[in-house]
Amino acid sequence: MSAAPETLHLTLAWSDWLNLFGHFLLLSMMSIGGAISTSSEMHRFLVEQHAWLTQDQFNAAIALAQAAPGPNVLFVALMGWHVGLNAGSLGAALFGVLVTMVGIMTPSTIITYAAARWGHRNRELRAVRAFKQGMAPVVIALLLSTAWILGSSVGAAGWRLPLLAVAAGAVIWRTRLHLLWVLAAGALLGAFGLV
Repeated sequence: MSAAPETLHLTLAWSDWLNLFGHFLLLSMMSIGGAISTSSEMHRFLVEQHAWLTQDQFNAAIALAQAAPGPNVLFVALMGWHVGLNAGSLGAALFGVLVTMVGIMTPSTIITYAAARWGHRNRELRAVRAFKQGMAPVVIALLLSTAWILGSSVGAAGWRLPLLAVAAGAVIWRTRLHLLWVLAAGALLGAFGLV
């Protein structure tokens, strides 16, 4: 079994928490296709720019939230949790969850609700249909950038991971095999150290 991700020892001022909240507010408005589509920017902000998370903590937050049942936005809560723990206490960890989740959820929820109501009322307009079709490549590109960041931390032996992703995608696309069986196969390959 692998060790827990390394913990940093941070001192965060109220301005840092406000900066974190503001950044997640902005990310919420960019999260076309869900919060996961902005994880490359979260990585830049949290790991590279401020060093509030380690690479391992970032990867663990996404992996755990994606593996757990429920909404995939939970990885944002885990990132806030890790930032708070790195700041030194359970109270700070809970505050980190609150800051990141309220930040990522509030603007996108309000905008989605308003846009969905308007779009439903005007669904026959050519502009509405064109917008929906035009957003698909943007979402795909954002998800590919996330896959690139997560896959780039694998190292030199990382050629197996993209190969496994393509194979899993092909199996899901071309067969009626349930996604959970594909996930279970990937878990077994990981448990045996093959990926």
